[in-house]
Amino acid sequence: MEEQSRRRRAGGHSGNRIRAGGAAINQMPWRIPVNPDRPTEPLDEDGVQAIHNGAMRILRDIGIEFLNPEAVEHLRKAGCKVTGTNIRMDEDFVMEMIARAPQQFTITPRNPEREVIMGGKHMLFVNVSSPPNSWDLERGKRSGDFETFKEFMKLTQYFNCIHIAGGYPVEPIDIHASVRHLDCLYEKLTITDKVCHAYSLGAERVEDVMEMVRIAGGLSEEEFQAKPRMYTNINSVSPLKHDYPMLDGAMRLAKRRQPVVITPFTLAGAMAPVTMAGAVTLSIAEGLAAAALLQYISPGCPIALGTFTSNVDMKSGAPAFGTPEYMRATQMTGQLVRRYKLPMRASGVCAANIPDGQAMWETSNSLWSAVQSQTNMVYHSAGWLEGGLIASPEKFIMDCEVLQMIQRYFEASTYATTEDDIAIDAIREVGPSGHYFGCQHTQERYTTAFYQPIVSDWRNFEAWQIDGSLWTAERAHRIYKQILAEFEPPEMNGDHREELRQFVARRKQEGGAPTDF
Repeated sequence: MEEQSRRRRAGGHSGNRIRAGGAAINQMPWRIPVNPDRPTEPLDEDGVQAIHNGAMRILRDIGIEFLNPEAVEHLRKAGCKVTGTNIRMDEDFVMEMIARAPQQFTITPRNPEREVIMGGKHMLFVNVSSPPNSWDLERGKRSGDFETFKEFMKLTQYFNCIHIAGGYPVEPIDIHASVRHLDCLYEKLTITDKVCHAYSLGAERVEDVMEMVRIAGGLSEEEFQAKPRMYTNINSVSPLKHDYPMLDGAMRLAKRRQPVVITPFTLAGAMAPVTMAGAVTLSIAEGLAAAALLQYISPGCPIALGTFTSNVDMKSGAPAFGTPEYMRATQMTGQLVRRYKLPMRASGVCAANIPDGQAMWETSNSLWSAVQSQTNMVYHSAGWLEGGLIASPEKFIMDCEVLQMIQRYFEASTYATTEDDIAIDAIREVGPSGHYFGCQHTQERYTTAFYQPIVSDWRNFEAWQIDGSLWTAERAHRIYKQILAEFEPPEMNGDHREELRQFVARRKQEGGAPTDF
């Protein structure tokens, strides 16, 4: 009984209480990180203005294809120039619309203690989203399935450094596409109590997810619309297009005052100009076009601009991530997004196929470029491999180590300069021939003085060898298994759970969402 009680305390969450760790690891507590650093700004004022001017020229002279009749009709009424699906808009209109959007907003899930702040200097980390495959040390690469999806949702809930349960961490292809969103969101809303997301892939999916979030939170329709409760992310179809389902979903959320993150997917050399300035300019134009539409439809609805600008390997055509060009593109986009006074999204990504050194340096480059650009939401922060085609639990654990290090790096204690921090008395006490291990100043602080790792091994070679010579991914695999063994889901109101179950059952009986197969 004592062991069971300890496991309950260490597992999921009890009510609205948020744990600092379990038996598997002693992790950092839940917090919304605040980035204290000045952003890196590779562009001077003339450079920022040049990219802005370029984006405005694209919108005015070339136009963006809006492949959604409702969106076209809204923009026609707004006074934009419409030629079939091609929409051209002038700078005054775009900037007037963008000025309506809030600089910062909160999103409140069913557990209000998991509320997140989007904007300003706040930085939110999101789990890996949408890979069709998974990989781990035991089973290798395989197609995504529902059980693996649930494993990743448990990791998403477990780690305090993951703030948002984004898209499906792995696509469960063993569930028919017509009802997949119903099963996945039911599990997401019961396994986790964090902010979640709806894929804009058809009216039924978006409407179902909004309703499920409302039910899980025990909210009336008025309460749901009164503040952000969930969000969607849409991507343009670069170059120069926004497709029907993405626009449909974005407009549906905007009308109910739920946030929309607009993220053009521009790969320099393939879907965008080979120069980073050209790729960023195209990305900004595509993003602002959709933002203007949403602000015209629903003035003041919460939105964010994202960047997914990287380059391709010009030898193979394969996407590359975490490159110097990717980092600069993210920093440059940050300068433009701050000019428009909008929250920003970036990603923690890599092209590596397994959780090896390449995976970690590319992901680390991506994550630190997000820090340097003052990004507010970082997608795919933990678990991404093979350019988004694989989700890995070992990589998830390894990435969470980096995320915790970034959070620790932000903490004021790492750069405090009080009298105690300057430590003149300790320096005098130790003098030129002593050491600081035993002095009072160290004794009072040693347990919290430095970051404590969850998967890194700081011992020497001989100690590491005696303990089994485990490589990083092997240690991460062991932690992943321990987390699953000790996991317990957060509490949920029983009436809300039952209403959610009944909704899913009814929508399945009705056929769910239409598909092409």
